[in-house]
Amino acid sequence: MIELFLCGLVTVLPDYLFRRYRQGKRLGHEITIYSVWYELRWGITSCAILAAMLITVIFYFHPSTSNVTSLFRTVAILSERTGRVTEVYVENNQRVSSGDPIFKLDTSEEEARAETARRQLAEIEAQTEISRALLSASKARLSRAEIAYAQALEDLDRRERVAVNNRNVVSEQELERARSLVLSLSEDRNEAVAEIVSIENEIDLLLPARREVAEATLEETRTQIAKSTIYAGVNGVVQQFQLRVGDVVNPLLRPAGVLVADSIGEMRFQAGFDQISATVLSIGMLTEVACSTRPLEIFPMVVADIQPAIAAGQYRASDQLVDVGQRASNGTILAALEPVFEGHTSDIPPGSSCKAVAYSNHREEISTEGISGVKAVALRIVDGLGITNALIIRIQATVLPFSAIFF
Repeated sequence: MIELFLCGLVTVLPDYLFRRYRQGKRLGHEITIYSVWYELRWGITSCAILAAMLITVIFYFHPSTSNVTSLFRTVAILSERTGRVTEVYVENNQRVSSGDPIFKLDTSEEEARAETARRQLAEIEAQTEISRALLSASKARLSRAEIAYAQALEDLDRRERVAVNNRNVVSEQELERARSLVLSLSEDRNEAVAEIVSIENEIDLLLPARREVAEATLEETRTQIAKSTIYAGVNGVVQQFQLRVGDVVNPLLRPAGVLVADSIGEMRFQAGFDQISATVLSIGMLTEVACSTRPLEIFPMVVADIQPAIAAGQYRASDQLVDVGQRASNGTILAALEPVFEGHTSDIPPGSSCKAVAYSNHREEISTEGISGVKAVALRIVDGLGITNALIIRIQATVLPFSAIFF
């Protein structure tokens, strides 16, 4: 409308004034609704052509979009296991800091396993003391067996020497009994040695392994008990949190609530421009934003980043071929906007719906590349035409309360 009005001022209006005051034709007589096209055909045609060219230049070099919002991060409040809630530490809409407890699950089963593991450790310690006592007893038995074996071996040797010199003094039966005694005491000694080795293996290998298993079980249960208390991972505000004591939480079915994380640094706005604006948009480009949550205000911003890929072109590998003709949308160029003045947008709630206008600026191009003549004038005219979009976005911000309430 503004473009048509401006074009009409230099086309239709001079044509009408010429025919009204130069040719003497009167509105409503010679110039009627039926003769307007014939009388003002040159002005109307010129106005339409000029308006189309002007609209094209303005909206191409100064792109605008209504797809602007400030995205924010949400964190699902989930537990790592299923359980019944025993304690709730926060309420809905409460602000929490990183590390604050949110709720706790029932840990009676884990605590019972932990107590069992502690009892196993105590049992292993007691078994270790008993094994050490048995080891001492086995060593004493081995000493007695070695002494008895040495005495029996000495007695057998003495009897054999006597039997060599005098067969009548030592009979063959006595020698066999002595040899059997030596063999029996040798077996007793070997049995004592084997018992000592078994007890030492139990003390050095078996009991430490059982102790490690019990300690690992105890540590596992302690970890499960620690995981039973859910903590806030980031600073933010708890939303949609209606958890109460006695509720059963299952991480596979639904979260307990949502934690709206605080934004890091200055809040950014994401604007989706048409793909035709890809050659015009650039980092550092000045923009103006008007938001529904802050009507009657204009926020100057600058393009801080441009996403190198268009989201509508992404796909996930599957067992079906992608038909490009079935893509739902052509997608937009995503640009990140940051406020020019620090803290200027701090009062805008995250997720607000906004409109944005970007303005081209060829001043540096003209000065650095030494552009002059008609091209320099044309580029300055293109930059100056941005005032039209600036006026439009201000009109939209002004009428926003009325259009939102009445329409």
